[in-house]
Amino acid sequence: MALSLARSLPLARNFGAVSLVARGVWVGGRRWMSSTQSSLSDIEPSELQIRETPQPKKIPSLDTLKFGHTFTDHMLTVPWTQSAGWGTPEIIPYGPLSLDPSSTVLHYAQCLFEGMKAYRDVNGRVTLFRPELNMARMNRSAQRIALPTFNGEAFLELIKQLIRLDKEWIPQEKGHSLYIRPVLIGTQNTIGISPPDSALLYVICSPVGPYYPDGFKPVALHGTTEFVRATPGGTGAYKIGANYAPGVYPQKQAAQLGYVQNLWLYGPEHYLTEVGTMNLFVVFKRDDGSLELVTPPLDGMILPGVTRDSVLSLARSHASGELRLPGLTSNLVVSERSVTMKDVREAAQAGRLVEMFGTGTAAIISPVDKIGYEGQDVTIPVEADGMGPVSRAVWTELVGRQTGAIPSDWSVVVVE
Repeated sequence: MALSLARSLPLARNFGAVSLVARGVWVGGRRWMSSTQSSLSDIEPSELQIRETPQPKKIPSLDTLKFGHTFTDHMLTVPWTQSAGWGTPEIIPYGPLSLDPSSTVLHYAQCLFEGMKAYRDVNGRVTLFRPELNMARMNRSAQRIALPTFNGEAFLELIKQLIRLDKEWIPQEKGHSLYIRPVLIGTQNTIGISPPDSALLYVICSPVGPYYPDGFKPVALHGTTEFVRATPGGTGAYKIGANYAPGVYPQKQAAQLGYVQNLWLYGPEHYLTEVGTMNLFVVFKRDDGSLELVTPPLDGMILPGVTRDSVLSLARSHASGELRLPGLTSNLVVSERSVTMKDVREAAQAGRLVEMFGTGTAAIISPVDKIGYEGQDVTIPVEADGMGPVSRAVWTELVGRQTGAIPSDWSVVVVE
């Protein structure tokens, strides 16, 4: 299939509709609510009020950008109360939030967030990449920690309005984008752990450059067994704030040992789960000469990443012949299955370990060249550009779709 043709792949099964809860959520495009909640307001884009900043900031030069350090002129806020539902959405000048010191987010980590990017192509068109998946995951996270759910399509329309207002902040240069951070927090001003009676949904945006400005730089990982990121039945599959702070200290420990990030291992078998805050992929060479792309299954401990889902969809379409990724062998098998560090070490020793990489919104693809495990380093092959045969082919296709170089229905137009 020629690269110039539009490509359409079905959404993977990992991003199903939000399940039914008593409070009411969106399921398959319909709002389901209990009788006691049916009169509550949902997010209504037509009620949006905009108050533009009287003092626009100077847009910084691209060479000074640091990820998550610079923010655009405006932010989006939508309040919620248990008695009335979602209130009036507002786009206001970027600035501090006003929170009561007893707000539940400050005491019980009632907080969740998402990470998205807006891209500007060579013709000035602005797009989002598969944003409906972020909305679905955000609602699942909200349900898990008893925060209010919402109409994802309506909220997405508000985000588009914010992007349109601050579109001049979106860099056009290669590798640059606008990072978008939707956040939902509990704001009830009572000390006591329970579903909050008030909450705030807000969005901030930050122009960002390429994660690897000087080309791909493979990272070294510490095979972490003394700490765990998540456990079965916990919250590892949800993008909530409480999942992230506990990983900072283990990362410091890994850095002191000379490694960049943690490779989270679980159980006495040392199953691979995630790498840092990214999903994980491993490529093995099989006895018949084919390559197997493997990622741990979504067993409740793994975050269902949008980039993870995109990598799997592209690789499976290539393996089936529906899509051809240039430079990648057609003899490819794609698996979601458990992998142990013993599997990885034995494959490395036998010359069957082809590559390993992490995936996420920020870095997209992050190659790995070494794992410190039980006092020894397991070396992972990388090629001259820092990548491997599978990650390079998938990255090229994925970035092409994100930036509009490859037409795809995964790109949602915000500004023509």
